[in-house]
Amino acid sequence: MKINKIREMSSEELVKELDELKKELFKLRFSLATNGLDNPLKIKEVKKDIAKIKTILRERELKEAK
Repeated sequence: MKINKIREMSSEELVKELDELKKELFKLRFSLATNGLDNPLKIKEVKKDIAKIKTILRERELKEAK
């Protein structure tokens, strides 16, 4: 997910997307542990997307505090 796309989303959309990504990460980890995963790099991508969204949410939180 591109950072520009994330910045265009509203905070509510970001929270919703964050929840979906966390669920996806859980499924990927579970799949990796049980029967193997076709693309283990997908876990890395999802973790980076989660970090990007959390960063943007934190930036907005700090901006509102000022």
